[in-house]
Amino acid sequence: MTRKGRVERGTKETQVLVEIDLDGTGQVDVATGVGFFDHMLAQLGKHGSFDLTVKTAGDLHIDSHHTIEDTAIALGQAFREALGDKAGIRRFADASIPLDEALAQVTVDVSGRPYLVHVEPDGMAPMIGPEYDTTMTRHVFESFVSNAQIALHVHVPYGRNAHHIVEAQFKALARALRDAVAFDPKVHGIPSTKGAL
Repeated sequence: MTRKGRVERGTKETQVLVEIDLDGTGQVDVATGVGFFDHMLAQLGKHGSFDLTVKTAGDLHIDSHHTIEDTAIALGQAFREALGDKAGIRRFADASIPLDEALAQVTVDVSGRPYLVHVEPDGMAPMIGPEYDTTMTRHVFESFVSNAQIALHVHVPYGRNAHHIVEAQFKALARALRDAVAFDPKVHGIPSTKGAL
């Protein structure tokens, strides 16, 4: 069985290709035109042990919003496609990841129901590099969760450097997703009393 997803999304604002293999080795090929976002997607693939290809051409002459948003939508769709019927997976997982002075705590339920709770420290720097608006982190997760149909709780209780705060979130998400989609030998069939996720 292969757990792979492939999504092509085209609008007047962006052209996006996402390919993901949940049973990969962390091989990443990412190019969105937004350097910091590429760096975050690379963390997701590497620390999730997902093979991840992302190619986005967007209207960066306006700003990076559409490029980041549409990439996150396609990523969520590809992730959901790769999951298939979710038989045999652990479903629930969490990870706490420090990055120097910052700590990110992520809990995930591959539930079939999208829900996001996202808490960052107050007073975040507004930009990381010239193109990444730090308010986009929550929007990335909103877009991903809505399309992947998972419940995601992200909590950063403290941190000072915006780069560290955001990167710790992506690393923690990667590790939580890696564990949630892993097969559990004690799970037979769909891990829900409903019989479907």
